[in-house]
Amino acid sequence: MIEFESIHHVSLAVRDLAQAKAFYSEKLGFQEIERPPFASKGTWYAIGSQQLHLLEFPVGETLRESEIDSTDGHFAIWVKSYANTIQALEDASIPYEARPNSLAGFAQIYILDLDKNIIEFDCAYGS
Repeated sequence: MIEFESIHHVSLAVRDLAQAKAFYSEKLGFQEIERPPFASKGTWYAIGSQQLHLLEFPVGETLRESEIDSTDGHFAIWVKSYANTIQALEDASIPYEARPNSLAGFAQIYILDLDKNIIEFDCAYGS
């Protein structure tokens, strides 16, 4: 039997690494961490004790074209404050889809990165 401890990282394909880094580092404020010197182009970020890995993949079928669909593949980050997260997204001019009274049992906010990867921010109702 496999004994699971936690998710270590999520990897996403991006078309332009420089643009993706500007979005994740500057607009969202993710903390970049050291990445081994792989032959591929990419960058890593710390999200608590987990990681997000961005891998440059300029063409291919792994990149989506449609808008937010919460039934599609995505990753979610638990945040402390719904209001502060909305304000930060608005300050950075990042469009979002808010679901403050989601049936999930917690508030949800969805955004798309520049390559239309879906990012979900979750938090307790009323936070």
